[in-house]
Amino acid sequence: MLDVGLLAPGRAGCRAESATGDTAFLQAMLDAEAALTRAQASLGLAPAEAARAVGAVCDAARFDARELALRARDGGNPVIPLVARLTAALPAALGPYVHRGATSQDILDTAAMLVAARTLEPVLADLDRTERALARLAATHRDTVMPGRTLTQHAVPTTFGLKAAGWRSLVLDARDRLRSVRATLPAQLGGAAGTLAAFEAYGPATGEAAGAGAEAGIGAAGAEGSGAAGAALRLPAVFAGELGLAEPALPWHSLRTPVADLAAALAFTAGALGKLAADVLTLSRTEIGELSEGAGGGSSAMPHKANPVRATLIAAAARRAPALAATLLGSMTAEDERPAGAWHAEWEPLRDLLRLAGGAARDAAELAEGLRVHAGTMREHLHLTHGLIVSERLSAELAPLVGRSRAKALLTEAARRTRTEGTTLAEVLATVLADEPALGGLDPAVLTELTDPTRYTGGAGALTDRALERR
Repeated sequence: MLDVGLLAPGRAGCRAESATGDTAFLQAMLDAEAALTRAQASLGLAPAEAARAVGAVCDAARFDARELALRARDGGNPVIPLVARLTAALPAALGPYVHRGATSQDILDTAAMLVAARTLEPVLADLDRTERALARLAATHRDTVMPGRTLTQHAVPTTFGLKAAGWRSLVLDARDRLRSVRATLPAQLGGAAGTLAAFEAYGPATGEAAGAGAEAGIGAAGAEGSGAAGAALRLPAVFAGELGLAEPALPWHSLRTPVADLAAALAFTAGALGKLAADVLTLSRTEIGELSEGAGGGSSAMPHKANPVRATLIAAAARRAPALAATLLGSMTAEDERPAGAWHAEWEPLRDLLRLAGGAARDAAELAEGLRVHAGTMREHLHLTHGLIVSERLSAELAPLVGRSRAKALLTEAARRTRTEGTTLAEVLATVLADEPALGGLDPAVLTELTDPTRYTGGAGALTDRALERR
């Protein structure tokens, strides 16, 4: 009955999987409930005894997640049965301080932000591993020349160092977006319709808490009001501080910027890693063989195979992520002060996105750290077109001498003959250009140099160096 990841090898066993499981979400909801009571106690809105008691029972191991899931059908979310179970676990006098003034969405939204924050830590750590491995590859292969390919065909020469530096740049872009989102993940607290009215209406606690509140200055006039009203306005900031989340400027029950930003950053991360995977998958094809995974996967039927499994799993994550992000972005059209359906539609896609990004980051780190670069094969492939890979260079060299149109015509004819006669571009050009008066005959050594792919990489080395300066 439980989802153990049988059909999800991309996230199975990664730290993001455990950080987003049902138990993790349950614990995050309990952490939010405990933090709310602590925050209220610190502002004189609940007894300190209640904060201690709620905190003591907010342990996921004390609750049956499956039972809560089944009971959630009655109210549409798991917070309602959780609050009932949590209240029942406390002495009768303290039960009323559980969830006091809050609404279910306050707790579940806050729990989602907590889960996201806890999941992003290992994701960011794996992105750092990936970046470091790609930086080493880029530096090592700064001048390893290989065919550049556009629209699946050989274009002009490039270097593997520049390719690896490009992958690293995308990984750093993903890292920066996730770091920015992580720093701004907010708590959620607004009460039934986002006005904080209930927190004010319940007023200060009596007895022990009243004294504590008086010592803290609660009840004194201030910029945000006085008494219970002032405490209610300060409560979201204190609540957020208890959880290590950002203070919300406003309750965001139907203002879904935090979820949309998180979705976009996670989908970008999956796509950025997907670019790395797509290139590895292409370049590790048997007939290309310029790259291979350090430890390829096997086949159930073909003993000879060493499949690029890490790249395959990353590519799968990259294909799924955009649709999940689209659901979360679509949920921004949330009606009223608290929506029906839009909020509920977010929960599973958000968890899936966190898991996909987590699994892809884990696999990308392993892929980059073990990637094998076959530089000899890359050099061999530079000559598959017998020099045509540098036709752009010849065009630039000849145009000033014979004119652009004539240069194009000469090279088009040379390319045709190179392909049909099975000889090299340099050899063909020696005859094609021999009768051009403006050229007066070209030294065969010059033609050999001009058609050498290793001598036409432009600024690839300098661009690689520039990319590696980014930290």
